Amino acid sequence: MKEDRGRERVWHRPVLLAEVVGFLAPAPGKLIVDATCGTGGHTQALLERGARVVALDRDPQALALARERLAAFQARLQLVKGDFRRLRELLASLEINEVDGVLFDLGVSSLQLDTPARGFSFREEAPLDMRMDPSQSRTAGELVNRLPQEELARILWEYGEERYARRIARAIVRARDKAPIESTTELARLVARCYPPGRHRIHPATRTFQALRIAVNDELSALEEGLSQAVELLRPGGVICVISFHSLEDRIVKHRFREWAAAGRLELLSRKPTRPSSAEVAENPRARSAKLRAARVPEVGPP
Repeated sequence: MKEDRGRERVWHRPVLLAEVVGFLAPAPGKLIVDATCGTGGHTQALLERGARVVALDRDPQALALARERLAAFQARLQLVKGDFRRLRELLASLEINEVDGVLFDLGVSSLQLDTPARGFSFREEAPLDMRMDPSQSRTAGELVNRLPQEELARILWEYGEERYARRIARAIVRARDKAPIESTTELARLVARCYPPGRHRIHPATRTFQALRIAVNDELSALEEGLSQAVELLRPGGVICVISFHSLEDRIVKHRFREWAAAGRLELLSRKPTRPSSAEVAENPRARSAKLRAARVPEVGPP
């Protein structure tokens, strides 16, 4: 039992699960892609309702846990290591050219945040890594210690919406001129010293770590590419669901959905994003910033 409870802590708790299931309407005969499988929370719910699922993730650690969690469904499940920016190519390798639904659950996972050695969190000392796919070469440490000051400031401003981006970039360059910045806690302390004294709503390092993570994993470009391919792969009546956790992601999704709706390629399933209930946030505080947008390919295409 102790081992089982440990596994439950590692397996992430899916956000907005009932709402995702309501939009995607999984059922026998339907083929749905979970483009961000993680440890398989949403995937499990789709499989339990009879759908066939192709589940992607670029994190091999997450896929290994998902494989264990979803072993009972292997007849209707295909787990694939890959980046959703290659969605069309990955599905073509499985001889799939259209699907009934696609789900994106964006951002960093609980597994990644809660594994200190991955370097996503500043709560514990670890190397500055932040790679969702550990086989890729570029790490957060390389960006912090090698990028020009102006490029660092741009990343912090654009991807973290960090008001003290220039001040932090200058401090990073001054510090690394003396010795490389090697750990998460070292960087977090440096960033905190760039903030005015006093209490802050979130930890001063939060936006810097977000920005570096997005840059390391090229998340926003990947999202643009993945969304376009997903819509092209949907059958008439097929549904796309996207859960985002910060304004940069949500802005891309909102604008693309509106653009495609105006062109007759999609029908928006809700005017505003769906947010988690207060009960869900109380049970799972990491859900508090989640926004779900959903759209459907019309049964009859534009003229």
